Amino acid sequence: MRSRNLMDSFNFAFQGIIYALKTQRNMQIHVFATIFVLIMSLFFHLTRVELVLLIATIAMVLVTEMINTAIEAAIDLMTDQYNIFAKIAKNVAAGAVLIAAINAIVVAYLLFFQHLNPLSQQVLETVRQSDIHITFIVLMVVIFFTIAAKAYFGRGTPMSGGMPSGHAALAFATATAIAFISNHILVASLSFLLALLVSQSRIEGKIHNLLEVVAGALLGTILTVLLFQLFI
Repeated sequence: MRSRNLMDSFNFAFQGIIYALKTQRNMQIHVFATIFVLIMSLFFHLTRVELVLLIATIAMVLVTEMINTAIEAAIDLMTDQYNIFAKIAKNVAAGAVLIAAINAIVVAYLLFFQHLNPLSQQVLETVRQSDIHITFIVLMVVIFFTIAAKAYFGRGTPMSGGMPSGHAALAFATATAIAFISNHILVASLSFLLALLVSQSRIEGKIHNLLEVVAGALLGTILTVLLFQLFI
């Protein structure tokens, strides 16, 4: 009987994880980021302490997101009408997730910075020898590619909606160009943070979905890297 109850507990726990993963977009983003970070960690010689810190940080983000989901479900079960205390509870839970996510970004940056900095400095120093006008050519090419892609898929306008996201493409193209010509890893990181915020605003504004934003980000980044490489 005790063994069956233990097995049921595990089954219920896994059902909760699966439900959160299926229904919560933020949980899906966190899991995707987790997989990416864990794969990246294989290429660096992290110490045991660094690895424990990384895993603990990942776990904290996932746990807070699931607690937030549980709180939202419990509140929705109790009432379907607007209530100031329900709003406060949801906002506080969401704030906990935000703090955990920001902490995860800081921890990841501190862990990987010392490994990425020598390589990135070498790459940036090589690429920044290119003429400055290449940056403007890159942005023009990204704009034309984006408009062509929107025309091909037949959705949205050149400035709003459709596949891919033009704002995400230009934001990441600009961030990549800044990374190449600045020769400073902190400046590059801040540039990509701004590009992420631009992309996130397009999703929150329901102008683009996640796939369109990711496609735009990849388009802008890949084209910029390729064009800089061609001219060095």
